[in-house]
Amino acid sequence: MGTVTNGIKGAFRIGQTLSVLGRTGVKWVGGERPPAPRLLRQTFESLGATYIKLGQFIASSPTFFPKEYVEEFQHCLDRTPNLPFGVIKRIIREELDQPIDQVFSQIDPVALASASIAQVHAARLVTGEDVVIKVQKPGVENILLTDLNFLYLSARILETLAPKMSWTSLSGIVDEIQRTMMEECDFIKEANNLKVFRRFLHDTHNEEATVPEVYEHASTRRILTMARFHGVPLTDLESIRGYAKDPERTLITAMNTWFASLTQCEFFHADVHAGNLMVLKDGRVGFIDFGIVGRIRPDTWEAVSDFISAVMVGNFDGMAESMIRIGITSHTVQADSLANDLRKLYQQMDKMVPDEVPYQADQAEDDVNNILMDMVKVGESHGLHFPREFALLLKQFLYFDRYVHILAPEMDVFMDERLNMLH
Repeated sequence: MGTVTNGIKGAFRIGQTLSVLGRTGVKWVGGERPPAPRLLRQTFESLGATYIKLGQFIASSPTFFPKEYVEEFQHCLDRTPNLPFGVIKRIIREELDQPIDQVFSQIDPVALASASIAQVHAARLVTGEDVVIKVQKPGVENILLTDLNFLYLSARILETLAPKMSWTSLSGIVDEIQRTMMEECDFIKEANNLKVFRRFLHDTHNEEATVPEVYEHASTRRILTMARFHGVPLTDLESIRGYAKDPERTLITAMNTWFASLTQCEFFHADVHAGNLMVLKDGRVGFIDFGIVGRIRPDTWEAVSDFISAVMVGNFDGMAESMIRIGITSHTVQADSLANDLRKLYQQMDKMVPDEVPYQADQAEDDVNNILMDMVKVGESHGLHFPREFALLLKQFLYFDRYVHILAPEMDVFMDERLNMLH
């Protein structure tokens, strides 16, 4: 019976998708013609969860998609209406399979945040601990699977009709998206990521960073209950001064922790934007939201590590050689010519961050995306094509570079002995 129901829901979902696409087509015929990237983004936002996630995947994958689409999808809004509290309570009760008041003494009916896949509420356990509950929205998994199968089929048809359309296999991209999205839907995996990262902190004797503790008796595949962190985002300089005597030291802790995870943990946090790094009241750095993690093969990491070392000392020939090792290419790349193009890009980057003007966190995100796209574009103009892990890694590194401009403008990242970036 469940299969039949899912089949009907799936058919209904494809009908919904086609009707949204149809409305977009009607507007186009009627003369409402925004530029193609914006039209695609607006259509994706109308289509909901899967397409919003797909938009965010495009935004973070300059190695796969054209620059104008990557730029447009930076504005892809993952804001969805809050589900009524009654629905949230019902999901929690069904998932725990017992009365809510036996586990939680209170749950705040007003959501802390709501996105396409989940909604987050503050709560308190009956044992007194402050927690947050991440609750997966009903039907999300079914919608994702239906949409992704539909997209996979469309991609295969497109590849057959236009085999020369893209350097990369479209269906391969959809496959990769399906893997990352279905992982994001499985809160047991996210809980496990938190536990693995906590173990990594313990094994490396790192007491200056932390991750939320998972309360397993109140967590399932669709709800995740974690200790609530009280603190401020890493880039909120005024508030940080109240918590951490030395914001520069706090930033170094965050960077050293992340860099150590590349070689000593089975994954790295692949989304260190300002909202996911907190400075807690006791001065520790809290890493939150482990829905998106990256894994990198040791040989790729070795090349990326050499690339970052070359960036640190401004060795453009070294940067070019590492990029050639990381990239995939079908012909010979002239290392000296690539090095020259990187040198020109670097000179522009230096102009981009004037030292005398205060630097804002939202500006950091824009800059990171622009620099990343430019670096990838320089590589691709020489015939290189990069794996997505390279963009993910480089993006986090660039975030940290921007945070240095906000929190420690005097610090020389490349010479500071407190940073163990590549050890």
